[in-house]
Amino acid sequence: MTEITVQKNDAGQRADRFLSKAYPNLKSALVCKLMRKKRIKLNGAKAEPNTILKEGDVFRFYLSEELLSKKQHTEKSASSEINVIYEDENILLCNKPCGLVVHEDNENSQDTLIDRILCYLEEKGEYDPESEQSFVPALVNRIDRNTSGIVIAAKNAEALRVLNQKLRDREVEKLYLCAVFGKPEPSEAELTAYLKKLSEENRVVISDSPKQDFLTIKTKYRVLKSRGELSLVEVDLLTGRTHQIRAHFAHIGCPLLGDGKYGDNARNKMFKAKTQALCSYKLTFKFTTSAGILEYLNGKEFKVNNIQDLWFMKFFDNNKEEL
Repeated sequence: MTEITVQKNDAGQRADRFLSKAYPNLKSALVCKLMRKKRIKLNGAKAEPNTILKEGDVFRFYLSEELLSKKQHTEKSASSEINVIYEDENILLCNKPCGLVVHEDNENSQDTLIDRILCYLEEKGEYDPESEQSFVPALVNRIDRNTSGIVIAAKNAEALRVLNQKLRDREVEKLYLCAVFGKPEPSEAELTAYLKKLSEENRVVISDSPKQDFLTIKTKYRVLKSRGELSLVEVDLLTGRTHQIRAHFAHIGCPLLGDGKYGDNARNKMFKAKTQALCSYKLTFKFTTSAGILEYLNGKEFKVNNIQDLWFMKFFDNNKEEL
């Protein structure tokens, strides 16, 4: 018989999901079967897969050591170098550089933002993978490889649950800066269109009218400044679909500077733009319901450091807008 106690970062989740994370050999269907046979007990009684765990709950296993083998921690080759915008005991906001992926991708990138964050927290002594049973610090939002800007990481399970819900409820405002060709008209608007993802081509298509398999997208923007061929635009994504900003602005005839997938490569070369002019530059917590342990963040606003140093801001060097 083996016994484990539910820790703080394990609490608040279903019993079957916790066990599947803690023990890779215990898949969800197998957990349910073993619970029915009382080979997994919770607090000395028959366990139910959908029981929400509390700190201090005790599991007892009447299983082989092979089934209870844990995933071995493997050392990552990533550095711990990250640009921290804000950090406390619950969350970390960092400025992801252009060119860095947030998670391991199809190219099996060895250097990712989440790996850097885990190395950073390990070096600080705030995360010990050997002592955690199921929780790993995780990213709450993600941005494309070639988009720079703010990414949120949760340091504990409760913060992760709260932030995931707040993002779903649109109680976290994320604003983007981009440089586009032309000048969107009107200078401030909320656009609605329909998007379909073409997974095999890693691109999307946009329609002005509803179609089968197309998802509604809403993009709110305001033009901050226009100079020559370019406009500096602030964008609020009211829906967060794949490539939404890039594809939507290209669809209205104002593609992003440097965008090789949806933009104008000939004009990109004229401006020597090698990557898309897009940055997730500002984040504001706007809670309208209880945020639990994160209530202290309500109303706080964070921006990337040195906005004027973004590579595309040189085309708007006389910009006097308050960013």
